[in-house]
Amino acid sequence: MAEKVLIVKYGEIAMRGNNKYIFINRLISAIRKNLDPYGNYYVVRDPGRLIVENRDGELDYDFTIPKLETIFGLHSICPGVRLEDNSFDTICKEALAHMQEFYGDKEMTFKVNTRRANKSYPMHSMEMSMEVGAYLLDHMPNMRVDVKHPNVTLNIEIRNSTYLHSKTIRTYGGLPYGSNGKAVSLLSGGIDSPVATWMMAKRGVEVEGVYFHSPPYTSEWAKEKVIDLAKRIADFTGEFRLYVVPFTELQLYLLDNTAHDRLTIHLKRAMMRAAEMIAHKDDALALVTGESVGQVASQTMQGIQVINAVCDLPVLRPLAGMDKAEIIERAEKIGTFEISIRPYEDCCTVFVAKHPVTKPRLNYIEKAEHKLTELDRLLEEAVANAEIIDL
Repeated sequence: MAEKVLIVKYGEIAMRGNNKYIFINRLISAIRKNLDPYGNYYVVRDPGRLIVENRDGELDYDFTIPKLETIFGLHSICPGVRLEDNSFDTICKEALAHMQEFYGDKEMTFKVNTRRANKSYPMHSMEMSMEVGAYLLDHMPNMRVDVKHPNVTLNIEIRNSTYLHSKTIRTYGGLPYGSNGKAVSLLSGGIDSPVATWMMAKRGVEVEGVYFHSPPYTSEWAKEKVIDLAKRIADFTGEFRLYVVPFTELQLYLLDNTAHDRLTIHLKRAMMRAAEMIAHKDDALALVTGESVGQVASQTMQGIQVINAVCDLPVLRPLAGMDKAEIIERAEKIGTFEISIRPYEDCCTVFVAKHPVTKPRLNYIEKAEHKLTELDRLLEEAVANAEIIDL
């Protein structure tokens, strides 16, 4: 009897050493977390991959695969069947059923690829591929063989059980979420910072978001946009904590007490300090920003150096070498772009200088901030009054 299963493959985790099991355990936990509310699903360890099965009945590919596609650390998902009966006749019949289910009467080319891990099986791999291919040709006149460039490759894997599959759904790769420490990401309503947050989560970093809200200069719609971006990120991470930090008073203080052409630099340094306070409180190891070198005035190398100087923690900038078109392409792929382009301002765009400094000097910035006697108090109050939203 054939049982529908998902053959779940992982990528770079396979190259890990003695700690590989830690990453695999996190993958299994993520799969179970996504599937447990919907039935009695089980994850079986198999060399180099995981097998997902439904012990309550037949597994529904269309329902189950979308639940797994967003899990970081997975390389691909193959919908297939498992046969406990390894006889040649059963393999032929189930191969035909599989091909008919997936491709029906479409005119296509195919080939059969057999891998025989069970070396005691009486047929060699090449022989199995040829015989099963001939059987399919006899029963599916719409199919023809093309061993070099087929439309479909039917894979037969003979292990203790036999697995048949012909479709590979590529996923996002990366490392299991939470396997690489924690970071705090400065999350605005723009295009870049959600992509940066997603990219660090893909590398296994547990991320928390910090959004700086400045009513009435930023609206509740702007806040809701950021919450929706955080929800989209949570589709990949499973959960997401967002800090909404009230920044109006501090922003107006900087506006009144700093040179206008350097306001953005002072504001971003204040944001980094606030984010770092939250990071220290939550035992995070780094900050994350969506800055891309040279994209705007504050993201020149000199601007980045001056902004970095206010931080003790490392600042990760996964978009540093990407241009805007590449960032937009990634945003569209992960589903944040349409949310980001909603027409609501964030606090970084409210008070923008006409001619912002592009080559700030650290000693001038620090000298100016030394005179800002209320800055520390305002920062502490803003962080203390932050709203926490767990998604």
